[in-house]
Amino acid sequence: MAKKEGIGVQENKEGLNPVTFFQETKEELDKVVWPSREQLISESVAVLLMVILSATIIYLVDELFSWAAGVVFG
Repeated sequence: MAKKEGIGVQENKEGLNPVTFFQETKEELDKVVWPSREQLISESVAVLLMVILSATIIYLVDELFSWAAGVVFG
């Protein structure tokens, strides 16, 4: 089996072996530490709140600049 640039990609004479690929993919997914349901929900809510907060701040700054441009150029 050949290695490409130290990555450890295994090849046979015909190219990549799909069976080996899926076996190694399954092995890697078995190593993943998946979050609990509570952790997933709480972090998703935190992300949504930060997106809403960021969008609100951007909207308010845009409105401020629009108002200021109207005062200066209007």
